[in-house]
Amino acid sequence: MAVKAVNLGFQLPSSSPSSFGSSSPKLRKDRLVFRSSTVEQISFTESENSLIEALIGIQGRGRSSSPNQLNAVERAVQVLERLGGVPDPFIDYWSTSNLILQTKSNLIEGRWQLIFTTRPGTASPIQRTFVGVDFFSVFQEVYLQTNDPRVCNIVSFSDAIGELKVEAAASIQDGKRILFRFDRAAFSFRFLPFKVPYPVPFRLLGDEAKGWLDTTYLSHSGNLRISRGNKGTTFVLQKQTEPRQRLLTAVSSGRNVKEAIEELVSLTRNNGEKEPELEEGEWQMVWNSQTVTDSWIENAANGLMGKQIIGKNGRIKFVVDILLGLKFSMTGNFVKTGTKMYDVTMDDAAIIGGPFGYPMQMENKFTLELLYSDEKIRITRGYNEILFVHTRTDASRMN
Repeated sequence: MAVKAVNLGFQLPSSSPSSFGSSSPKLRKDRLVFRSSTVEQISFTESENSLIEALIGIQGRGRSSSPNQLNAVERAVQVLERLGGVPDPFIDYWSTSNLILQTKSNLIEGRWQLIFTTRPGTASPIQRTFVGVDFFSVFQEVYLQTNDPRVCNIVSFSDAIGELKVEAAASIQDGKRILFRFDRAAFSFRFLPFKVPYPVPFRLLGDEAKGWLDTTYLSHSGNLRISRGNKGTTFVLQKQTEPRQRLLTAVSSGRNVKEAIEELVSLTRNNGEKEPELEEGEWQMVWNSQTVTDSWIENAANGLMGKQIIGKNGRIKFVVDILLGLKFSMTGNFVKTGTKMYDVTMDDAAIIGGPFGYPMQMENKFTLELLYSDEKIRITRGYNEILFVHTRTDASRMN
């Protein structure tokens, strides 16, 4: 069996619809009670925050992103690389007494979460399979101040299942570059008392098991790092993620979403942020707390699918792509009735196909509570007490 070449950095070695006049299925009311809590805030410089903002909403750590998003990330990366951050974090020598690799700063040490990576054509099958999948978290551990300096790439499947760890012996060069050679890998499953070796014969791969990783930016806080690998890949890594990032990670993995919502909303309340407003633009529904599924048309009319477009003068529209170019569209109005509270009436529905439309007799009224909103993310409690998370996709206007 042929063995794929090892690509270093994070490129691991490969080996029938009902009407709204009828009764709907009973839904469990998922009211989230927000507790007062203290949430650690993470400090970023203005330039670092520009990169974080550009990364918010990008899925698959870069796999699912628009050209505009990629351009915004690349511009922010270039600004930080020009600024430089911590200069030359490594000292290029070995202690003759204890053979410990020395570093100028210990900020590089520890566990880093991969937030974003570019995807050159040389990406290995494992990178394409695991690193771009939102269900899995990807980390890099850097431990240089030991008798056995190492860089480890880790794919964490879940707390209940376990992880895949690929390890490399490391050394440093020229103050910014980590040289490393992969030499072992194994699965650690929670349900097994032993590790399962990952079947790649590193010794037989020769130079293909080697590589390097340049640190082109390391924040003075030690929380943000930009690296570029020998295959031309750019990596953005963080030791700690901010609350919005943690929420989107939870949404992607399908785990602990309500806890992440609670953290973000509590932090906003504790900071005394000004009252949020329904921001104009196009918003994609990425998560809701509904546990019982209605017919698709009821879900679409209740905003449980597709996009929500907030327009001027209290106009609102739901849009859902169906198939073969067909769309479900429903428009209505919203009126602010109190602090963070809106009454919404949706009463103009149709199936749209090109220039043609088939009107549908539907009306839906509900109260919407705006729990959190900024230019990228919105959290609401809407129809039937269901929680919603939306991310902004475009500053579109109502037609």
